[in-house]
Amino acid sequence: MARRLVDLSIALENDVPADPAFQKVAITYQNHRQSAPLVASLFPGLAVAELPDGEGWAVESVAISTHNGTHLDAPYHFHSTMNCGERAITIDEVPLDWCYQPGVKLDFRHLPDGYVATEDDVAAELSRIEYVLRPLDIVLVNTSAGARYGQEDYVSSGCGMGYGATMFLLRQGVRLTGTDGWSWDAPFVHTARRYQETGDASLIWEGHKAGRHVGYCHLEKLHNLDQLPTSGFLVCCFPVKIRAASAGWTRAVAILD
Repeated sequence: MARRLVDLSIALENDVPADPAFQKVAITYQNHRQSAPLVASLFPGLAVAELPDGEGWAVESVAISTHNGTHLDAPYHFHSTMNCGERAITIDEVPLDWCYQPGVKLDFRHLPDGYVATEDDVAAELSRIEYVLRPLDIVLVNTSAGARYGQEDYVSSGCGMGYGATMFLLRQGVRLTGTDGWSWDAPFVHTARRYQETGDASLIWEGHKAGRHVGYCHLEKLHNLDQLPTSGFLVCCFPVKIRAASAGWTRAVAILD
């Protein structure tokens, strides 16, 4: 049977509205002609014209956050502790077997922007697709934000996953989840409005903060989730190993046979 790979990752690029203003990517490009003088200077006596076609190398300098692009959040990002008091693990400590497991997709594209998905929403979707969660399944949430990537309203688009919905997954052994939205939680602009209305600070980052009670990871800014079936695929999302960091970039891929 043929194997098909679906790229679940977005590209790091300049001037695409994929993050708030405080977290923009800055990539500086140097082409083969621009680098030629530097390359020649590394070999005393070498003239630029002596290089093959007068060219050096292409190279880029990148100023980014570990939370730019498609990335995997470690429990340390959510809180200093996990599992009700243990030190939260950083991205270089995330078990690799969490990052290569069967995937299941929850289709929440019908839920409005800013909606906070509940345990009942998750249970109803699992019932609809006739899927029973297994320990270490990777649960991917397809929101309306996926279709808005690259648009000015991307960061404020899509539903989020609430504390109850997140804990429902974690209690069944899930340790890695993902979303095509900017955040696992509802976009901040919607949460800020609810906080102003209620004064209830527990609403802020409630899905993330479930990690205080059960340590888990999640992927953010996934792509192409609409191309996936509800189940029957593997997810591979090993993070870049950054010492003591809260997240690591990943080329997340779905593998379908």
